[in-house]
Amino acid sequence: MKLKMMYAFLNTDIALVEKELEQTIQTKETLITDASLHLLQAGGKRIRPVFVLLAGKFGRYNIEQVKHVAVALELIHMASLVHDDVIDDADMRRGKPTIKAKWDNRIAMYTGDYIFARALETIGKIENVEAHQILSNTMVQLSLGEIEQIKDKYDLNQHLRVYLRRIKRKTALLIAVSCQLGAIAAGTSADIHKKLFWFGYYVGMSFQITDDILDFTSSEEQLGKPVGSDLLQGNITLPVLYAMENPVFRAKVEQLFEGKNQEVLIDEIITYINSSNVIDRSFEMSDRYLQKAMNILGDLPDNKARKALYQIAKYIGKRKF
Repeated sequence: MKLKMMYAFLNTDIALVEKELEQTIQTKETLITDASLHLLQAGGKRIRPVFVLLAGKFGRYNIEQVKHVAVALELIHMASLVHDDVIDDADMRRGKPTIKAKWDNRIAMYTGDYIFARALETIGKIENVEAHQILSNTMVQLSLGEIEQIKDKYDLNQHLRVYLRRIKRKTALLIAVSCQLGAIAAGTSADIHKKLFWFGYYVGMSFQITDDILDFTSSEEQLGKPVGSDLLQGNITLPVLYAMENPVFRAKVEQLFEGKNQEVLIDEIITYINSSNVIDRSFEMSDRYLQKAMNILGDLPDNKARKALYQIAKYIGKRKF
């Protein structure tokens, strides 16, 4: 089943969120609007808004309230992508030039900051102190994650726990908070919105680990960027951490980071990763997080939203791109 079919009953509300996203990033500054629209129109799975809406179905669902959370969370995600592309010096995202590639780093940073500001303005329409406290803390963690990503680049000696902490801050927390804030906006009990937070957290960890696997196992066409681009940018992910247990492989990564024969080395690295057991080991880690997410779902009320969350979680863990 295709991802969008799993939440087809939300199509009208998803379309509304999409329209709100486009309206929210409009400004009299044409350059900033053009840059923001460039990223928005590049597409994306819109996983975070979908989780917001589905979580809202566990309470008193009102799209006019819940949409503010959905828009704000997607804008925060978009802004983080713009900043990530500057940090990684990335030229392609979703098969299109990044903002920093089409314009420059300065425009990219201003655009990212503008989108963040619009997100805060949008979430301000939710009159719930707890929601604002949760989102503020999440943005602090997200910022720390971006700083960690810079600090950890090209570091061959990082431990597994460093990687897990980084993907928690980079990806999992925003998905977790999408679930939690969607539920809070719909007035659910604390018990429900806290369970949805943990569901989102575990799904988010699985989502990012799968992303890191696909960076080596998918095609450039599927990824919308070169295969192995994370490693070329100095980002050491779970498959590489496992593969570096082999000293010969570790030496190849060291040479890659020194800029020696990069085209030959990255091909050899990709071939080794795909022919060894590190992909299976990485999927095992992803599956453990996914199973924890499924266990949480079992404690939630049985409704159409829970069924959709289950199907989406399964898709995230098994997707090919």
